[in-house]
Amino acid sequence: MAISNTMKFKVQTLIDVTQTNARRGEDRYEIMQQQNFLTMIQTLGLRVNPVFDQSPTIQTVSVDKLGFGNKYKGKHKVWTFYFEIEYADGLEESMLIDDFHIVPVIGDLDETIKDKDNRAFISKNQQSTNIIFEKVINNTVA
Repeated sequence: MAISNTMKFKVQTLIDVTQTNARRGEDRYEIMQQQNFLTMIQTLGLRVNPVFDQSPTIQTVSVDKLGFGNKYKGKHKVWTFYFEIEYADGLEESMLIDDFHIVPVIGDLDETIKDKDNRAFISKNQQSTNIIFEKVINNTVA
């Protein structure tokens, strides 16, 4: 859903944030994936009301030059999520980095990173950053 006078952001993470829409009483694994997705949305919602029309996509790609922590090399699953906010100057990447750092998530799902760093979003650690943010300007990453 595109809104006029908006700002678009791209989130990439090595944490499984698959949107399954699973609810209590359904498949437990899918519920945990959905909880991570909701944690991401709720953390974004600390400052803005994120607007999105597509679930996160998943690709296995080389992460060497994407901006994740230095310890992540080679190919990994990356969840990519785009969202918009209503006010073009209402949010900065630095705010997202602050908000997401060490927010707990459920680990050991479909991530290809299998260590203690998959139990929280880590956005301020040069070694183990597992979530990154970028402004999208004119449909290109800023």
